[in-house]
Amino acid sequence: MPNHRVTRLRELIAKSEGDALLVTHPINRRYLTGFTGSSGVVLITANHAALVTDFRYKEQAPKEAQGFQIVEHGSSLYATVSDLLKQWNVGELLIEEQDVTYANYRIIEKALSPVKLITSDGIVEKLRMLKDEDELAIMQEAADLADRAFEHILGYIKPGVTEKSIALELEVFMRSQGATSSSFDTIVASGERSALPHGVASDRVIGRDEFVKLDYGAYYNGYCSDITRTVVVGKPSDKHREIYEIVKEAQQFALDHLVPGMTGKEGDALTRDIITRYGYGEYFGHGTGHGLGMEIHESPRLSLTGDVVLAPGMTVTVEPGIYLPGFGGVRIEDDIVITENGIRILTKSPKHLIVLD
Repeated sequence: MPNHRVTRLRELIAKSEGDALLVTHPINRRYLTGFTGSSGVVLITANHAALVTDFRYKEQAPKEAQGFQIVEHGSSLYATVSDLLKQWNVGELLIEEQDVTYANYRIIEKALSPVKLITSDGIVEKLRMLKDEDELAIMQEAADLADRAFEHILGYIKPGVTEKSIALELEVFMRSQGATSSSFDTIVASGERSALPHGVASDRVIGRDEFVKLDYGAYYNGYCSDITRTVVVGKPSDKHREIYEIVKEAQQFALDHLVPGMTGKEGDALTRDIITRYGYGEYFGHGTGHGLGMEIHESPRLSLTGDVVLAPGMTVTVEPGIYLPGFGGVRIEDDIVITENGIRILTKSPKHLIVLD
């Protein structure tokens, strides 16, 4: 069966100045081949597709990277790559600019001489922006897992419990449900700390009459989910209710109006304009959302500088927030897929203001 990702990649290579592409980024390597090992590179030409790895994976690689020539290298990975390039008459080689450090560039350049290296900016990432049905099915499972975790954790949030203990319970639950790990360091930020957009869980003890912001995700079968919900423990004040409802309104407006053909900047404006109109624009300092997939932050982005045009198959978060120093903050986040006519929402946890006694 042909590898459609490789076919699409070859089309992009043909439009470039290079004869072949060397894939060194571990996520891109897995995306193209299905190989889950920790070491190796992928080499793609118009007629060849090879995974070069070491002795540890001589049995695993052929099972996972079906359709690829599996080449076992000896003490020098790039000596083996150099031999393949000579066999295949490659004179100009694309390398992944965003993955290769300057030091590694010098090593590769010396090892592969006289092949000319050409830097390529995100050639595989361009493919990864558009998810196929298999990817979307996995991402839905990851989102479902995150939703179950939210329902589970509501019974653990109460005064006297530390943020770290809640974060631990979330991770234990998600892994018990099949997740490999969390998508990122879980954010549990309570009270004044909820005004920290990325307030990773601390030793702070949760009190009464305050926000608790939860931002977490499940890393499942190679893909990430990412969800944020904010609850109140105790009695919410008028200010708690006010900023919560503003964020909820802004997020819902974006969910109702995001469509293919918009730029990321236009998508960002859907939430930002509402929050600004209520007078809280200066307290919303990050983008409305980011791409999501095999990595927790991918292209495209819903932000003030987002210039990518949204297209069916792209997956992004929608996560406006208001953060008031000394008081607390609210963020509400869902994972969505851009469709032919609008969006499909992957995360489905409730978004009314939940008050926990």
